[in-house]
Amino acid sequence: MAAENILPEHFTTEKMDRLFLVTALITTCWAVPRDLSGKMFTFPKESDTDHVKLWPKAENYTSVTVCLRYFTDVKRSYSIFSMATPTSTNDFLLFKQINSDLELHVRQVGSTFTGLADEKNMWNAICGTWDSANALIQIWINGKPSVRKLGYKGSVLHGKPIIVVGQEQDTYGGKFDKGQSFIGQLSDVHMWNYVLSPCEIQRFTSNLNYTPGNVLNWRSLEYTIYGLVIVENKQTFCQE
Repeated sequence: MAAENILPEHFTTEKMDRLFLVTALITTCWAVPRDLSGKMFTFPKESDTDHVKLWPKAENYTSVTVCLRYFTDVKRSYSIFSMATPTSTNDFLLFKQINSDLELHVRQVGSTFTGLADEKNMWNAICGTWDSANALIQIWINGKPSVRKLGYKGSVLHGKPIIVVGQEQDTYGGKFDKGQSFIGQLSDVHMWNYVLSPCEIQRFTSNLNYTPGNVLNWRSLEYTIYGLVIVENKQTFCQE
């Protein structure tokens, strides 16, 4: 039995072609890397849904550096950067505690770093590193380093990563807690599959001529927004 034509009579071939073109444009617009120089993600409210997924250019990392800038007035705990793989929800997690301590987790192995002061309602630069050669992890805030602590002792972070900003993943790609959501602005998100030198981290902090990330590059970023997250021009102080 031949299939019946379920399209309305006025739905012409020309209109179908036009619909397919629009659908293709909507589908591919997220796949095209965008230069976000001078831009920021704004997360305007507490939520258990609003987030941005970042699509990395590589996977299976023998070492990691993540750097970004954030601006917030949140005093409770919140996630800054969350990477999960099918076997580890905290494959690389930067997390701020309610007492202002910072946590860095690599493949479920985490440490707490104290005494790294950031500023509320100011732009802060944070970097986290993990080196498989010696299993050491470290956090930098506004160019100031933490002590170096023992982290995950494996040789590689393997598995297809899901990278999220704005939320903390309790399952692979989901199960968000609004009490851990980020409220504020994020910018200049970069990720490398090696450990940056202290000099390079200082250059990132000072926004000098640093090498952009080869896994995530803010100047050529593939991302998908879910919920209410706004891409807007980064706010700077007016100079006389």
